[in-house]
Amino acid sequence: MTAFPKTHALMARGAEFLGTEHAVLCGAMSWVSERNLVAAISNAGGFGVIACGAMTPELLDAEITATAALTAKPFGVNLITMHPRLFDLIEVCARHKVGHVVLAGGIPPKGSVEAIKAFGARVIVFAPTLALAKKLFRSGADALVIEGSEAGGHIGPVSTSVLAQEFLPALAAEHVVFVAGGIGRGEMIASYLEMGASGVQLGTRFACASESIAHPAFKAAFFRANARDAVASVQIDPRLPVIPVRALRNKGSEEFNAKQIEVARRLDEGVVDMGQAQLEIEHFWAGALRRAVIDGDVERGSVMAGQSVGMVTKEEPVAAIMAELMTECEAALTRG
Repeated sequence: MTAFPKTHALMARGAEFLGTEHAVLCGAMSWVSERNLVAAISNAGGFGVIACGAMTPELLDAEITATAALTAKPFGVNLITMHPRLFDLIEVCARHKVGHVVLAGGIPPKGSVEAIKAFGARVIVFAPTLALAKKLFRSGADALVIEGSEAGGHIGPVSTSVLAQEFLPALAAEHVVFVAGGIGRGEMIASYLEMGASGVQLGTRFACASESIAHPAFKAAFFRANARDAVASVQIDPRLPVIPVRALRNKGSEEFNAKQIEVARRLDEGVVDMGQAQLEIEHFWAGALRRAVIDGDVERGSVMAGQSVGMVTKEEPVAAIMAELMTECEAALTRG
């Protein structure tokens, strides 16, 4: 008998899809979502996701192996669609028989969904519009994450609540849809489940868990912050396809603006093409995020955080966070 009967009844399809107790994914956070946190999420009944980010195939291979040594439960791998070695990374996932692959950061390139499904894995995608979501499902995607602008890291322009109202009535009856962005408490999970979501994805809430390898200074910055401190980056040049990133305001935000100006100038001079420019911006973020997460430079690094950061007030084990979310969700559904 489950301790959370109402929650699990509404999460049943998402949990079955993921092979987990709770239909709760951990958002893939570069440098944070590595073996320790991923395994802890899966061991706590959720679904951990390795953030491949800018990893080489060799590094991803080692990370999957290390994660599998820490948990016997299902976990997935998040791949960035613009990665120059995407198909090599998919091959690594195939060798390890990874059950779920998340394609993030753009429209999946031709052949990528097919390559993942060819070895039996399920494909999870993101879509900023309903029309694109429907197209991706027709193209073979197995599940969708709708992520609002309240989220940390790379974001779209529309809030989670609006996306949920637009996507869920149109898709939830026939498809597995997870909702993400700004979720910090179980009551919010309950509301999206009642709207038809199969489950949810959280990142910020788990970033400072005891099992997270993030630097103490990175975690301390989260504990000090409130929702207003998590701001979206500004696009300096309209020609430069910069996806906004939400992070805590600091000197690193200013450095990113300077980086955009520099890349735009080199684009003007023909030194780089649009694809290289976008990749250079992506590499900037990867480096800036590493400085904050691993080195603890929270002034010049990128402290990516969602607007739910104000609800992260202390370091606690993943299992405690998961239990609290489930308890709050069940209480909300029972009251309802």
